[in-house]
Order: sequence, then C-alpha cells, then structure tokens
Amino acid sequence: MAADIQIESLGDHEYLVRFPVGSETVESLMRATSDTVNRLGIPGADEGRIVAETAAFLAERQPVIDIPPMIDLDDLQAHYGDDYLHELTRRLATP
Repeated sequence: MAADIQIESLGDHEYLVRFPVGSETVESLMRATSDTVNRLGIPGADEGRIVAETAAFLAERQPVIDIPPMIDLDDLQAHYGDDYLHELTRRLATP
C-alpha cells in the first residue's frame, strides 16, 4: 500500500496525499510546518519524506477511507504520542 500512496507538494508546508482504494482514490491535505517538523526531533529529516512516512503509518493503522480530508502533523503527534514519534524515527533512519 505505501508504495502506491502519492504525495504532491503544494508549497507552504502543505501536501496533497492520495491513497488508492480499489478503483477510487482518497485524498487528504497534510500540513507540516517547520515548527511541527522541529518538534518531531528528527534532525535533518526531509519534510516531504516525513509526510510520506506519516501517510504510510496512517494507512497501516486504519482504513484509508477513514483518513480525514485534512491532517496537521501536530494532531497526529497528539493522538498517537510516542508510538508515532518512535515509528517515524525508525522509518526515517532507513533509506
């Protein structure tokens, strides 16, 4: 599933994420401000890659049809807490 997720940068820290669901596509707007990325505490991490790994993280934990149409990474950090941060750090550590 993660390989099929499409990420499109819209500028100003916003990304359009497309999740394939059968013959349809679910879209979600993800926002990752510099402050958000800094709070994640992953030095040198690329913002686009953080969004891509976050999209994969979500797709593995819930049906993509239930993914909200707009997501701020701050909200995910508040909802998933340390699990999100640890998993994101692990994913970003591998090329």
